[in-house]
Amino acid sequence: MVAAPVEPGHEADLRALLATMNLSPGVADPLNALVPFGRFESLHVARFVILEDETVGDLAAHGGSFPYAPTYLVFLGDCDGSPAAQLDAIERSARPGLRKIFAHCVGFSDQTDLGAWMRSHAVRPSTAYVNWVGRTVTQVREEQRLHAALLSALVSVAPSSDPVATWRALKLSPDVQRVTLSPPQRTPIAWLVGRLARLFADIVLLIVLFPLLLLYLPFFLIILRWREGAEPMVPQPVDSQKRAAIAAYEDHEVTNSFTAIGSLKPGFFRLTLAIFALWSLELTCRYLYVRGRLARVGTIHFARWVFMDGHRRLLFASNYDGGLDSYMDDFINKAGFGLNAVFSNGVGYPRTKWLLWDGATNEEAFKAFLKRHQVLTEVWYRAYPGLTTFDLSRNSRIRAGYQRASLSEAEAARWLALI
Repeated sequence: MVAAPVEPGHEADLRALLATMNLSPGVADPLNALVPFGRFESLHVARFVILEDETVGDLAAHGGSFPYAPTYLVFLGDCDGSPAAQLDAIERSARPGLRKIFAHCVGFSDQTDLGAWMRSHAVRPSTAYVNWVGRTVTQVREEQRLHAALLSALVSVAPSSDPVATWRALKLSPDVQRVTLSPPQRTPIAWLVGRLARLFADIVLLIVLFPLLLLYLPFFLIILRWREGAEPMVPQPVDSQKRAAIAAYEDHEVTNSFTAIGSLKPGFFRLTLAIFALWSLELTCRYLYVRGRLARVGTIHFARWVFMDGHRRLLFASNYDGGLDSYMDDFINKAGFGLNAVFSNGVGYPRTKWLLWDGATNEEAFKAFLKRHQVLTEVWYRAYPGLTTFDLSRNSRIRAGYQRASLSEAEAARWLALI
């Protein structure tokens, strides 16, 4: 992620420039002239978004203000391998286009070293979620081709009541055998060592924090409940024109992007609570939610939570299957407690009870809150359009069955049903 303030007065020109990267609203041209995303084989998704926060004035209800809150240009993506290596590859291959884009940002000139400037404006997320850790772009594309070849071959295979015989016949189909399946990439040793070191550090930190948290818990609950009752409720009117403009960029395929930004409630209590909630979420995303689901929500491909402006504001960006209302319903019904723990620290969030209850279950107020904080994603690229998280999981299971040396009759029947 690269984030830089936009020069005042440049927003309109920047939006017009970013629009040239799209085939149509909400659909980036993979080979656009500025940043041809499709040339980068390890890039899953990417976006350019202008973070123009229209809710900063809501801080006044809490006695706070942020009169000079910058409008940011954000470029972010999710990739295989090293983020630094991916950023360097994009910078080398798309230098002229990136220079045109970032020329609208504060502190960027014709003499600026683009690579050094991008690295200096790189921002790490507080929490990041990946639907299936280790599944590469190459794997996704090859498994989709395998599924398509098997589906086509199924029409020409002689009918058989024996699923094992059908499985064998499909494996011998010339079209299927022409599909290349790269061997799984080995996990880098450095990544494994770093992960083990991080796990050890997390365990030590949890051991140290646990008794302190127990001592703090009674005081925390008293302060929390007092604040939940005393903090002002800020109306969250939805701008119909803004909503219509964003909606024009949505639902052009089965997957959508979501970007939102908002201010944290002032004060040390809410700041530390937000940091602790996102740290806890990061632990679960790193060690628990690594195979297809975030809590019970299975429609998210990638997501990230990022503190901005010295922890004054929070950015949330995700890539999800389905429409916005179904996405919000998914969270309300399956992960409402998690929403409350994180987003209740933001200005305008529906009132919670003991942090984990109410809040998101006030469906109308919660949806109004999200829609008011959502911003238009100017440019959004996806390496494998038309494939949902369900499709990716199904294709991996098809590949696993295809590469087995043998299957029982029941296993072959289940495998054929996947096709």
